[in-house]
Amino acid sequence: MKRLVLLLALLVLVGGAAVAVWAWREAQPPEEVRGSPTVEFVPFDRPEADPRPRRIVLSEPWPTYGYDRRRTHVSEEFKLRPPFRRLWRVRSGNILEFPPVIAYGRVLFTQGKGRVFSVDVRTGRIVWRKHYRHCAAASPTVGRGVVYVALMQPLPCSKSDRGARGGIVAIRVRGGKQLWRFRSGAVESSPLLIRNTLYFGSWDRKLYALNVRTRKLRWTFEADDELNSSPAFSGQTVYIGSDDGRLYAVNARTGKLRWRASAFSRFGRREYFYATPTIAYGRVYIGNTDGTVYAFGAASGRLLWASHAGPYVYTAAAVWRRTVYVGSYDGNIYAFDAATGELRWKHDSDGSIHGAPTIIDGLLYFSTCGTCGQFGSRSSERGPRRTYAIDARNGRLVWRFGDGHYSPVVADKERLYVAGSTRVYALVPKRARTAPRKGAPPPRAVRPPTSAVRPPRRGAQHVAPSKRASARKAGARKPA
Repeated sequence: MKRLVLLLALLVLVGGAAVAVWAWREAQPPEEVRGSPTVEFVPFDRPEADPRPRRIVLSEPWPTYGYDRRRTHVSEEFKLRPPFRRLWRVRSGNILEFPPVIAYGRVLFTQGKGRVFSVDVRTGRIVWRKHYRHCAAASPTVGRGVVYVALMQPLPCSKSDRGARGGIVAIRVRGGKQLWRFRSGAVESSPLLIRNTLYFGSWDRKLYALNVRTRKLRWTFEADDELNSSPAFSGQTVYIGSDDGRLYAVNARTGKLRWRASAFSRFGRREYFYATPTIAYGRVYIGNTDGTVYAFGAASGRLLWASHAGPYVYTAAAVWRRTVYVGSYDGNIYAFDAATGELRWKHDSDGSIHGAPTIIDGLLYFSTCGTCGQFGSRSSERGPRRTYAIDARNGRLVWRFGDGHYSPVVADKERLYVAGSTRVYALVPKRARTAPRKGAPPPRAVRPPTSAVRPPRRGAQHVAPSKRASARKAGARKPA
């Protein structure tokens, strides 16, 4: 009997020690790898070196998630700076996890319960809306007068059904007529349109290449796990991350694997590449939920550097002027040298950051999520849901807005659009005039639904240079 008691006590001690070791290892960040500015680094392959034609920018100012096919989250075309004033506001009725797209005079977005909105950019009037009884957590994409919307599993929104069906819906922007519907596994991936081919990932582990003219599949590629990340495109290659912690480079024409790379492994497992990859300087930059930002060679798949960025990184990276920017659940925006991975600076906000940052006119916009990561095994920052703008060169706070949640900002030449938790706002610089352009027809006298549009009120605050010091003392920024 005594031996049995001693054996049980020994088993309890061994089990407790194993749990303690696991908890300690889980709290440790993965290893870091320093990079080189001479190894697979292409200085002239920068985002701003590939501008879009002016006529395309005017008709499709922000056509897809991340702004361009490389998903750089940077626009050099739009010169908009605070202070701003509100032009209009539209309620969506549910969570806006991904930002709108802007095209053909419309703001197009999808909320979490499958409602798709088309809103007039100038007035905030809801032109049309559709309701699909599916969950939705992706930005649409547009091209040639059509908006392509990703749908996840049917309502209610439970991820327990991993075999759930979803797909893509094609809707004509002018008029809102549904053109066709393609059924696949649940799609949490923001689609990307390259000429006549639509690329998107799915819960069924497949990367799809769909011809939008014929509605026939060009090919599918099967990964090792779910593809919740969104595809990025460069050099006839599609890049996408998986929930198995792998990054895939796939031939855009044939669907054949070019290379496969992996995140670091702990206890024999890798964590998610939920973030969308970003392509610049001949490299692929992507954050992982293990709290690491990775840089891989775009041509080779070789790991070039890996740097710590807090407990969890769900945000896609913005890349601008040889700097890689990501947000983390510890409330920091991290700015890394794109060549070496060395930390240049970090900005401490007052809440975890889940959505990708965006850079417009030298300012980096991001939102704090509030409670993201509160039930994770690693600590995260809890705080209010707001949107901020900081100087992308040094991380100094410039502006803040009283609503936010995930990926916050898109723009056109005249307006900045902020995606709050459940509302979309159109803001204009206070010096800007919003009178109709000369020769333009007057807007129709249509009264918008009172539940959709509200009169402007003060919700934004411009942080003047004289007040930045006090803002930093209050916790707006800590030195790197």
